[in-house]
Amino acid sequence: MDAHADPSEAAAFVKAKSLKIGNVVIGGKRPAFILGPCVIESEKFVWRIARRIAQICAGERVPFIFKASYDKANRTSIRSYRGISAEQGCELLAAIGAEMNVPVTTDVHSPAEATIAGRHVDVLQIPAFLCRQTDLLRAAAETGRVVNVKKGQFLAPWDLRNIAEKLASFGNDKFFFTERGTTFGYNNLVADMRSLYWIREAGYHVVFDATHAVQRPGGAGDATSGDSVLAPVLARAAIAAGCDGIFMEVHENPARALSDGPNQIALKQLPKHLRMLRAIHAAVS
Repeated sequence: MDAHADPSEAAAFVKAKSLKIGNVVIGGKRPAFILGPCVIESEKFVWRIARRIAQICAGERVPFIFKASYDKANRTSIRSYRGISAEQGCELLAAIGAEMNVPVTTDVHSPAEATIAGRHVDVLQIPAFLCRQTDLLRAAAETGRVVNVKKGQFLAPWDLRNIAEKLASFGNDKFFFTERGTTFGYNNLVADMRSLYWIREAGYHVVFDATHAVQRPGGAGDATSGDSVLAPVLARAAIAAGCDGIFMEVHENPARALSDGPNQIALKQLPKHLRMLRAIHAAVS
């Protein structure tokens, strides 16, 4: 994955082994979907939205991984809503996964949290700003769970090789990466579709995070703003470019969300987006 290589001399893709997580396959014949709200706003809320997403995905015949953060540790302002404890949040997610027979994921911020999450959830997500933290990667890898590393906004696609080598050295080859945009000046991100090609060319699975890629970090002064209307546009482009799946945060009422409302997709719009993304994937596969 050499950024300066002549594209005409690019080597053939190194086909990564498919990664099965419950009834979801990363790198399978169908695109994988990671769906859920940004944060657990309350127990009642997260159960309600999980059941609704499950109903929608069943209707569209789309297996999915349910995502929700128990704690938003990287909020812009001290006044912003954080969430609940790691133990409480992971137990809640495990209960949701068990009842609905779906894999679940959440982000972890320290080795101690990785150990807790490893007892309850199927996929441990490493936040973008922490993607090179060796002790966190080790703790996540040593749980034996699947690890999803979000590519830092400050990293080039080819820099992920170093992270992959860390995870492999810690005895875990069950991992994939998520592209979520690159810092582009102040308070802005850009999604480079070439990144998806380069990551897959290196032999790694890559999911595209459509909702975080449209963030404007700190763009509202004491909060992050964003362009949620563009999230489905970028998701379509990413599927056409050949990623392994789409990560999208959804909310029943994004305008009232306690975190990342400007970036989340309205739940009522989810069915049409799933249909479109599946159709594009079928056309380009």
